[in-house]
Amino acid sequence: MPRVPHVERHFRATPTIRDIVIGMADGLTVPFALAAGLSGIGTSPSVVVTAGLAEIAAGAIAMGLGGYLAAKTDLEHYLVERMRERRETERIPEEETKEVAQIFRHYGLAEEQIAPLVAAICSDPDRWVDFMMRFELGLEPPDPVRARKSAFTIGLAYVVGGLIPLLPYILLDQLLTALGISILVTLLALLLFGYIKGRLTGIGPWRSALQTLLIGGLAATTAFLLAHAIG
Repeated sequence: MPRVPHVERHFRATPTIRDIVIGMADGLTVPFALAAGLSGIGTSPSVVVTAGLAEIAAGAIAMGLGGYLAAKTDLEHYLVERMRERRETERIPEEETKEVAQIFRHYGLAEEQIAPLVAAICSDPDRWVDFMMRFELGLEPPDPVRARKSAFTIGLAYVVGGLIPLLPYILLDQLLTALGISILVTLLALLLFGYIKGRLTGIGPWRSALQTLLIGGLAATTAFLLAHAIG
């Protein structure tokens, strides 16, 4: 009987998807709220477009910078913890060896099984530190260029998301018509975005779509009401 090859399909681009979600979600809601709030006070479509584009530029820069600093902080934290762990394996190797054994005990291994594993791991300083970083501290080595990737991804996603609710104001002269289409387009974009996110991450796509629509819709509605009340 022919064997069917086993193929494991695991999604491995979680950080990138997270950045897209952060940028796109804010890009869809914040510029929409601004445009809707300005529409509520009876301004012209050209003013909405100008203010919206300015907000998208500022928001993309701010969000991208935030993503850059967050990823940079993760890398710096990992390097500091790795240096500390290396010093501990050099200065108190007996204690660190006991910690390795304790980790294996946590997985239910017998003492006669643990001893050779501990000896093999602790015989290589780099492998020893790698093991402690992963299984004691729960830290994975970050991508060295993650900060730049995160900044670009979040910023670009914010721009794309922000242009969606603003597009009707660019194409139409009637303010209220543009507002109605902007609301419809934004809600559809949130629904589609959530569906695609669910497909990529393995979550139920329709569940993800409805969650994204609900959360994004509530955020946009709240922001619109606040902007309208202030205006």
